Amino acid sequence: MEKIFTPFKLKNIEIRNRICVPPMVTRFSEPDTGIVELGTIEHYRKIAKGLPGLIIQEATCVNINGRLMDRQLGIWNDAQIKGLKKIVDTVHAEGCAIFVQLHHAGVVGINEQPLCPSKYSYALPDGNIRIGKEMTLAEIQEIQTDFVEAGVRAFKAGYDGIELHGCHEYLICQFFNKKVNTRNDDYGKYPEKFAMEILKSICERTSPDFVIGIRLGGFEPTLKDAIQNAVKLEQGGIDFIDVSYGFSKEQEAFVPANYSFIDIIYAAEMIKKSVHIPVFAANGIISPEMAEDILIKTEVDMVDIGRGFIVNSNWMKDAIEKKDTGKCLHCKMCKLFVEPDKCPGKIVFEKNKK
Repeated sequence: MEKIFTPFKLKNIEIRNRICVPPMVTRFSEPDTGIVELGTIEHYRKIAKGLPGLIIQEATCVNINGRLMDRQLGIWNDAQIKGLKKIVDTVHAEGCAIFVQLHHAGVVGINEQPLCPSKYSYALPDGNIRIGKEMTLAEIQEIQTDFVEAGVRAFKAGYDGIELHGCHEYLICQFFNKKVNTRNDDYGKYPEKFAMEILKSICERTSPDFVIGIRLGGFEPTLKDAIQNAVKLEQGGIDFIDVSYGFSKEQEAFVPANYSFIDIIYAAEMIKKSVHIPVFAANGIISPEMAEDILIKTEVDMVDIGRGFIVNSNWMKDAIEKKDTGKCLHCKMCKLFVEPDKCPGKIVFEKNKK
């Protein structure tokens, strides 16, 4: 293996290898405060010590009414900056770059009157239906301002950059997907407009060196749509694209027969062929050998290893030393959300090390 270990530059940020730990929501914050707690800091310290090239901090909400859960980290007020800076300083002390993912849940959040680009009925896991309220132009501008102010706070806290959360059924994703966004105005006609205006304003309020990327749905609702979104975002000045699943209830995933990897890796490869900026691939990457294979065959720039770092926080360090990196057992509900120390994959890995 060679490429997995090679450094590269993202704008002026030196990234020491091609492994990114993607955003994974934890439950360390105290309910309804969004404030960083000691457990949050130690969580990121442990991962940074495992030698990834980049960490993208978990979905951090830009508005208290846009949360996906009550313990979600927040970046909606200045009082939260102090704790966020502690995460940054902790990760930087280990020689690792760190971005923060800016998030608003929209119709899939916990707010009883959730916002959505258009009126939309969303089926919850318990069978109940949540109705998203169509956003007025004033509400669109207010939420865009929340994203921009959050981006400025991230810059003040010392993050190397930000990632706009534009997939996994959340608000920016809802704007991109024409099956969810059925507006008749420019925000429906040009579904990228919501994110592009946020991008432009954050660029104006921060520094030319500040990295601004997006986690983008690879099928929104089709691969063709996703590629068009990626091209427009590149033209608008986005610095990287981190490809994952979009609005899963309204997507048309596709992968050719006999393709070596899963559909979302294929989407990342096709997006990479269509843009000139760095592209990250994610999902189901279970070993250093598989990560290397994806980097070489698809020509993406980085691969995301999430669950692997939950099982083994030293994942990249062990890969460098040619040791066993462990294996996620794909529990129905990831223990990261409830009891991370009781992760079955971690328990098996620790047992095998003895």
